[in-house]
Amino acid sequence: MPTNPVPTLSISSGSAPGATVTASGTWQVHALAHRQSMRAITAALKQLKSKNPQWDLRAIESMDHIGAQLLWNAWGKKRPASLQIAPEHEEFFKRLETTGTLDLQHPRKHRLTSVMKLGFAIMGFGEHLTGFVRLIGQVTQDAWRFLRNPMRGPWREISANIYHAGFQALGITALVGFLIGVVLSFLSAQQLRTFGGDIYLVNLLGMSVIRELGPLLAAILVAGRSGSSITAQLGVMRVTEELDAMLVMGISHGFRLILPKVIALAISMPLLVIWTDTMALIGGMVSAKVELNLSSRYFIQKLPDAVPLANYLIGLLKGVVFGTLIALVSCHFGLRIQPNTESLGRGTTTSVVTAITVVILADAVFAIVFNGVGY
Repeated sequence: MPTNPVPTLSISSGSAPGATVTASGTWQVHALAHRQSMRAITAALKQLKSKNPQWDLRAIESMDHIGAQLLWNAWGKKRPASLQIAPEHEEFFKRLETTGTLDLQHPRKHRLTSVMKLGFAIMGFGEHLTGFVRLIGQVTQDAWRFLRNPMRGPWREISANIYHAGFQALGITALVGFLIGVVLSFLSAQQLRTFGGDIYLVNLLGMSVIRELGPLLAAILVAGRSGSSITAQLGVMRVTEELDAMLVMGISHGFRLILPKVIALAISMPLLVIWTDTMALIGGMVSAKVELNLSSRYFIQKLPDAVPLANYLIGLLKGVVFGTLIALVSCHFGLRIQPNTESLGRGTTTSVVTAITVVILADAVFAIVFNGVGY
């Protein structure tokens, strides 16, 4: 049994040149795992920088590869000029000498310049744009086929998608719409009270919710909820080869999968816009009652005069366009997913981000086109 299991490193002659470093104890992994032992060894090794000491390892009772590697690293991965070692420990350092240093291959530098990266990005955008236009053409053809023979149309698929994308989204849209109405009414009341314009809260809240916030909030929520669901559904069908099986059976992807989703969202979104507008106005009405003591009867009577009918129709038109765009973008990225799980996750994320971006761009186009309408 070893008498000194703790690994120690002692330096004779202080810090003078040519000092003798004596190692003793047990230089094995279980002994070197103690924090105090490693601190003492590290402190001793720091005193040996830029010196050429004599090493005496004959007092080491036992050693393993971990202890030998620790000393080898302290020597700069080469045997020191003056070394005294026990014969049974010589084999460890011979193996380390024959192994040598490990030369790692440096990663190759990316030869793509900024211009080339920009070019590839433009080419990728052009490819997506071409595929999106092709998808619109396919949906147009399928819609014409559906109009010519409506009795053989995908009615069950349409009703199922209306239920999933419309009815099941009523809860989240109601909650978000109500809270947005409360916050917007509260902040607007704080500013209007300063100028004595409390009665104009109905105008501000009605115009902002019915014309802009209602359709945009509903579209963003549907894009994050239903858009991701559509992309994931088509992606899983690609992974499980259900899309290939449909082609083998002669079933059109566009007529049975894409067209029902486009029609369902085009129908559901205007209804969700009405629902979101209503909940946001109710939230604003409650906040106005608490903050400005405006009665609900005054709010309801003033709202038709404050918000012209054109704004309401613009909001419904936005709902139809936003729903169609969300469905097309989600189906576009869903059909491009490769049969692996990594592509499925990346495609779903890209689909949601792209759908929200397209919705905001479309809202900006609406603001420019209908700049002089509804005021």
